[in-house]
Amino acid sequence: MSTPAFPLRITAKDLLTPSVCRFELRAPDGSALPAFTPGAHLTVHTPSGAARSYSLTGDPAERDRYVIAVAREDGGRGGSVSLVDDTRAGDELAVSAPSNSFELRPSQRYLLIAGGIGITPIRAMFRHLRRRGADVRLVYLTRSPEHTAFLGEFTVDDETVVLHHSGAGAGRLDLWPYLAEPREDTRVYCCGPAGLLADVRALTMHWRPSRVHFEDFAGVAGTDGTALPFRATWRPTGQTVAVPADTTLLNALRDAAIEVPSSCESGTCGTCRVRLYAGEPEHRDLVLDADQRRRFVMPCVSRAEGESLEIGPDVATSGEYPAPADNQ
Repeated sequence: MSTPAFPLRITAKDLLTPSVCRFELRAPDGSALPAFTPGAHLTVHTPSGAARSYSLTGDPAERDRYVIAVAREDGGRGGSVSLVDDTRAGDELAVSAPSNSFELRPSQRYLLIAGGIGITPIRAMFRHLRRRGADVRLVYLTRSPEHTAFLGEFTVDDETVVLHHSGAGAGRLDLWPYLAEPREDTRVYCCGPAGLLADVRALTMHWRPSRVHFEDFAGVAGTDGTALPFRATWRPTGQTVAVPADTTLLNALRDAAIEVPSSCESGTCGTCRVRLYAGEPEHRDLVLDADQRRRFVMPCVSRAEGESLEIGPDVATSGEYPAPADNQ
């Protein structure tokens, strides 16, 4: 769901590793910032004009600043490169209020698994749970010490932390000992590259799905060899839009001059969420839960199971259009 953007000033910027840059953001007038919960992200409008979502890695108890860590990716779509290369302390950025699709849920125990830049939301969770005195264990996987963001916070002397570097011949850590026994009193939270997520999914097939949670920065595709064409009707105007097999629903709406806010465009941030009124979606996103999938669609990646969908803007709180009855 899109939220209005507001200005924040970069008050500190420094490199944590050769490719990961830490940003501290504060309100220009020093006012308190909207609250957030561990696992939340911000949508940041970069100097290039691209809007990208970044996990909040700071302490949710702090209301005077937000902290994010951005991995500069030369092969990406330009958002991280622009944010790292084209900004300096003192600059202001338009930022949308925090949103959380990776929220901590109640549990007696927690196993947190982070790979590379995936430490950003996991760090906020770990610090929050430690402060509460929760039973939590962190497995943090990186290539080498020099490529480990926040390395100084995690030591081998801490029995609640497993820090593993795969370089220098060490190889990948075997995660099976941590996941072999499914526990009804434990929740697993995992964030990192696609290979790590695939491994953890495979190793937790025998777990109850509701106990295992993922945050995927890479996202998914809205057009591939399995995509089929369909039609989408925009309820506010009644306009029907053709969505070819090689075009996302989001881009088809744009081509028809229907504006839908977006950010990651890979099904991971939730910015472009639209309301579902009729039809059976083929959900491909990594954001919506089972209940939300009865009422919403992520047009950047999701499609239709049948020939058509009827959708509209996400106005659940505005009252501009009535909530759909058939899909609640």
